[in-house]
Amino acid sequence: MRTTVKWILAGSAVFLAASSIAIAIPYLRLAKRVDRQLAAGTFQHTFTYLAAPEIVSVGDPVPGSEPSALKRAGVQVANGQVSSIKDPSTNQNVLQIEIPAQPIINMSDEGRVKRTMVKYPDIPPVLAHAVISVEDKRFFEHSGLDFLRIAKASYVDMKDYRKEQGASTISMQLARNLWLDHGKSWKRKLTEAFITLHLEHKLTKQQILEDYCNLVYLGNAGTFSVNGFGEAARVYFNKDMRNLDLPESATLAGLIQRPSYLNPFHHPERALERRNLVLSLMYENKYITKAQLDQAVQAPLGLHPATGELAEAAYFLDLAGSQAAKALDERPSDSAKIYTTLDPRLQQAAEQSIADGMRLVDKILDGRRKKGQPAGARPQVALIALDPHTGEVKALCGGRDYASSQLNRILSKRPPGSVFKPFVYAAALNTAVQGGNQAFTQASTVDDSPATFEFANQTYSPNNFKGEFRGMVTFRQALAHSLNVATVKVGEMVGFDTVAELARQAGLSDVGATPAVALGAYQETPLELARAYTVFANDGVRVQPTFLAEVNDRNGVLLYHHTLETKRVLDPRVAFLMVDMLQEVMRSGTAAGVRARGFRLPAAGKTGTSHDGWFAGFTSNLLCLVWVGFDDYSELGLEGARSALPIWTEFMLEAARYKQYRSAKPFTPPAGLVNVGVDLASGQACLGGAMSYFIAGTEPTSECAPQEIEVNFTPAGGAEQRVVPVAAVVDRPPTQN
Repeated sequence: MRTTVKWILAGSAVFLAASSIAIAIPYLRLAKRVDRQLAAGTFQHTFTYLAAPEIVSVGDPVPGSEPSALKRAGVQVANGQVSSIKDPSTNQNVLQIEIPAQPIINMSDEGRVKRTMVKYPDIPPVLAHAVISVEDKRFFEHSGLDFLRIAKASYVDMKDYRKEQGASTISMQLARNLWLDHGKSWKRKLTEAFITLHLEHKLTKQQILEDYCNLVYLGNAGTFSVNGFGEAARVYFNKDMRNLDLPESATLAGLIQRPSYLNPFHHPERALERRNLVLSLMYENKYITKAQLDQAVQAPLGLHPATGELAEAAYFLDLAGSQAAKALDERPSDSAKIYTTLDPRLQQAAEQSIADGMRLVDKILDGRRKKGQPAGARPQVALIALDPHTGEVKALCGGRDYASSQLNRILSKRPPGSVFKPFVYAAALNTAVQGGNQAFTQASTVDDSPATFEFANQTYSPNNFKGEFRGMVTFRQALAHSLNVATVKVGEMVGFDTVAELARQAGLSDVGATPAVALGAYQETPLELARAYTVFANDGVRVQPTFLAEVNDRNGVLLYHHTLETKRVLDPRVAFLMVDMLQEVMRSGTAAGVRARGFRLPAAGKTGTSHDGWFAGFTSNLLCLVWVGFDDYSELGLEGARSALPIWTEFMLEAARYKQYRSAKPFTPPAGLVNVGVDLASGQACLGGAMSYFIAGTEPTSECAPQEIEVNFTPAGGAEQRVVPVAAVVDRPPTQN
């Protein structure tokens, strides 16, 4: 008998020991895994994207920065404008101040996740009480596992032969969402219990609740998952989480169970019913009084979607993320802060200009549709704005709706049409520096008459817009009015290979040395063209666009800092001559609509029409390029002046509301240029002629013949006067060292 008992006791001991080992080994493995992640930070691979520092001036519209950031910077607002600024460091009134980089979004590589990280002290008690009441009312009492809830759930599951009852505590939900899948197997539940117990051992209740409030899934915003109450408060109520009131807190806590089903924007009646249930649980748990309950139940949902939401900035963020990954060779193994070049004010201006401009494009195209003809796909759009001296991209939209299509048209290759023509004329004017058989100038003339060109045993017969030809014109006129045949002839005169080489130096990769190159027949992306236009806007120096300023790890250690990448392509004198000609495009040519729409800052630009509509233009401190067209490559049938130009103009008008961009300066000629009056018909120097710049030594020397002033009276009683030049005028600027 005693022997039997001994064997039983021994067997039990062995069983218990084996069981303990069997449990201890996986527990220790799980514990090590959990400890590694906790040591590195609960939310690894979480990247906070920040906008560029915001320069705020007195008189600017109210910035979109957080009110707390404006207050810290000493910015006072009144009547929708910045009324005064008091520098916090000196306590002196100033006209301008820089607000530090503000977060745009917090993203995770676990998917397209938006998250605004918060700390436990930031969680308002009313929100904490709402979450605990509906998800885990004994959170501060149990050790991670609520055995009363587990027993109840197990009983119901066994009775109904299913695993549907939830007994998860907040700690268990955190364990599951950080380390496990969402299956309902007993093995997974046992693993979850192990991790939960370890979490409760390693973390305080406050730390667990903080992580949970940053992690919990609460719906979607466009293509992004909304995780955490910090982001949800902004998405649903446009509030800082710390300012949530009782009904709002109950609404958000109620979403935890089924975020999509209870989405208050789509199903307000469901969300209201769920919110009121949360409120009643809060009352039962003695977190609120009966009076507070009655008042909160009667309150409306009070939804207030985030204003100024940079919905299409996702196109920018995609490119910023790609650049960060490339710069670091691979994504950081830890969380990081990614400081971008984005100006939220300009991004909002871009999105609004696109929304307004594309409505007009849609209206025009709809008006052309035959009665009964079904509407097809809507045209798309791309916009990029950058500082032409630093390459910092300030705003970018790769389409009109990121939620519908993530295709980034900024990277789509399309024929640029006449937006390319400035490179033809730049190659021609460059002969004054490079040398050759002939030095071309703005006043050089070309015959804009129908012509056929032969190249590689093929013929090419371009046509002008509406089949209109102007005869003998100067290069300046030919570019201003975007004359096709004249431009191809200029390309032939300077050499198509020379044009193609200059374009390649400017960063345009897919360019062939054929007559078609002069009319922009070879495909380039809007990003490549924007980069190429920096050559004109930056005194002949090409600047590589960038979306990043720097990247720091979660401890502030610098991982990457952007270095300016430049390449001289044109002599500064040639670059200025091109700017001068592109200003003429806005004064009297195809881009005169910019001035007609009220944009008055010194600017230069060029329209383009191919399959699509284009406009590229710049001031002394901001370059913007707009493309409009169809994804399927079908013909837009709308000139750049009527599709892309209005969007560009509205964007630049909005940018000009801010002193930072309103302070654009006139373009200044460098040393080595002279300003000469020229007869536009002959290209000869003439008193009273149109003033044109020339590289010293290339200005016209022949003078037009003296003529008398003629006055012709019209039948209506008016008079037409033609100014007749009688002598040349040369304006030479003082010599500069």
